Amino acid sequence: MRVLLSTYGSRGDVQPLAALAVALRATGAEAIVCAPPDAEFAALLERIGVPLAPANAPVRQWVSEVMKRSAAGDTRERSAEGISERAAGIMAGQVEALSVAAEGCDLIVAAGLFPSMAAARLVADRAGIGYFGAAFCPIFLPSEHHKPHAFPGRPHPPGVTDNRVLWDYDIETKNVMFGGAFNRLRASMGMAPVENVRDPVLTRRPLLAADPVLAPLLDTDLIDPVQTGAWMLDDDRPLPSVLEAFLDAGDPPVYVGFGSMPMHALRDAASLIVAVIREQGLRAVLSKGWAGLVPDDGASDCFVVDEANHQALFPRVAAVVHHGGAGTTAAAARAGVPQVVVAQIADQPYWAGRVAALGIGVAHEGTTPTLQSFSNALSGALQPEIRQRASAVAPEIRTDGAMVAARLLLASAGR
Repeated sequence: MRVLLSTYGSRGDVQPLAALAVALRATGAEAIVCAPPDAEFAALLERIGVPLAPANAPVRQWVSEVMKRSAAGDTRERSAEGISERAAGIMAGQVEALSVAAEGCDLIVAAGLFPSMAAARLVADRAGIGYFGAAFCPIFLPSEHHKPHAFPGRPHPPGVTDNRVLWDYDIETKNVMFGGAFNRLRASMGMAPVENVRDPVLTRRPLLAADPVLAPLLDTDLIDPVQTGAWMLDDDRPLPSVLEAFLDAGDPPVYVGFGSMPMHALRDAASLIVAVIREQGLRAVLSKGWAGLVPDDGASDCFVVDEANHQALFPRVAAVVHHGGAGTTAAAARAGVPQVVVAQIADQPYWAGRVAALGIGVAHEGTTPTLQSFSNALSGALQPEIRQRASAVAPEIRTDGAMVAARLLLASAGR
């Protein structure tokens, strides 16, 4: 069996598919990943020996262009029309890339941005091969237990609180935002239009690649997902010797990293966060990330890294301060270390809430820390009961999610 794994997004979208590719290979199947051709993703896939089929454009370049237009006051960047226009470009580009990558494949698994998933569905339908949609957080799947994501220019109807009604409205929203481009591409492929673009892209039975302890799946009749556990890529890379020396030179530091969040405001927040860490008598490890975080000085109590193996680093820190990405949340939980989640967008508030509800860390209130708010959050996370709870939850985090999904895909091909 040959499986094409498709996404267009950040590292949090690409790395889980890399983990699934490794698991598929372990079952005897072939796997190829169609992902943005950014250098970091190419290096990741090369390291594990998984072929990369380049997506339509580097995602960091795409994000940078969007942010520049927004900063210049282009109101279309936050309008339904502007989002729909960008989505159409992603969809068309991904159809072109996936059409080449899918040759000889029996199945496509798609995750990430909805337009990218829609492109994968189009290519699978035209080729007559199997298709699975996948999500990394339950809030992106229809359920009466939570509201759907509201898009700029398409707010939820005022006064409507019934989540079932809002998920019906979500179908209308996705038709407005993405349906036109989807059906134009279907027509160009000789296929009839659809009236509901969301459901064939998500599917009735998508894969939920999220840990059941961190993200419990609540019963619903709106959809029937299969929760496999998070798709974690095992990483046995050693830490750089200079980082090892820093860790050995004192008490465990606090890790600070906001991953693929490119917001300029996070640069100022990082300086503030490091100042609070120092006030509490601790050292810091600062990950630059997409925001290019750097400390204000070259003091020896703050070590700056471009990228490091979280599985090797997190068990050796006092706490992990992060943005609430699904992958970072799971990695910190697996390491049994307290977390401070400074959520920014999308599913990040959900993960912050789950960290707080489980008692394994603190959800920072608001997206922009102040000296007082972050001091309170870090002090709370460093309490002995939080560390004890984090240590107790760690063994409950599943590490076999990618293999569970691989075996399910293999069985589906057999059927």
